[in-house]
Amino acid sequence: MSIYQDHAYKHSIGWSTWHFQWVTKYRYQVFSNTKLQKLCEIFLHEAATRYRFEIEEMEVASNHVHVIAKLRLSMSPARAVQLMKGYTARMLFRAEETRLKAFYWRDVGERSLWSDGKFIASVGHITLEKAKAYVQNHETHGAKALIGNPRPLGQGRRSNVYL
Repeated sequence: MSIYQDHAYKHSIGWSTWHFQWVTKYRYQVFSNTKLQKLCEIFLHEAATRYRFEIEEMEVASNHVHVIAKLRLSMSPARAVQLMKGYTARMLFRAEETRLKAFYWRDVGERSLWSDGKFIASVGHITLEKAKAYVQNHETHGAKALIGNPRPLGQGRRSNVYL
């Protein structure tokens, strides 16, 4: 039960760990500049703090970014990528507009630092085989739940069936 206590939220228990990757627009080597690379890392951590998720690992390469993050269960992975890409682009253009003008010369409302694409993959604490075995044996797990309290969270109406 101890591994579940670290992943318990107000109305749910579980993990939501994801591997994200995205590239710069036109695959420009924007982050070959060390200062821009470090700023991007800082802004990624700021985005995580601001939007309440945790970055486990990250790498900012010259033309792409890898992030492994733990999300709240209420946040979709696509939304997390959207927030990270948007926040870092906005802040990098504010902080280093002259350096980025060499790559992205359009007006403020028309430019974008990141390509539209993204890679998203879940990272689990159990293997696919274990998950399949759990699902295949779901009747066994359900039977165990009915033996005890039918509403362990205390929700719902009481029925005569369980009294």
